[in-house]
Amino acid sequence: MEKLDIPQGTLDLMILTILAREPMHGYGISQRLAVLSHEQFHVNPGSLFPSLYRLEQDGKLKAEWRASDNNRNAKYYKLTAAGRKQLEQHRRRWDRVAFAITSVLEGA
Repeated sequence: MEKLDIPQGTLDLMILTILAREPMHGYGISQRLAVLSHEQFHVNPGSLFPSLYRLEQDGKLKAEWRASDNNRNAKYYKLTAAGRKQLEQHRRRWDRVAFAITSVLEGA
């Protein structure tokens, strides 16, 4: 079965959702996304790291360098209060979009 493309505009929502559970480094985020999507979504570093950088610059994430599980230095990201607020907004919007699409599909 072919992998799915991440729907446009949802990568931030998924990153923020994953980081709402615990701080994580970039590779960990990509691995968690793959697991949670049942291996349907795989994000490449060329998409993930610009999103993480932008979210950090916008004050939605805070990052710190620390040792990872394999004793290498890694940049760990965690949500800020602004990031939690953005996650709530993204989630409400996604719920509305999903409801509207489902309504069209079921009503067609």
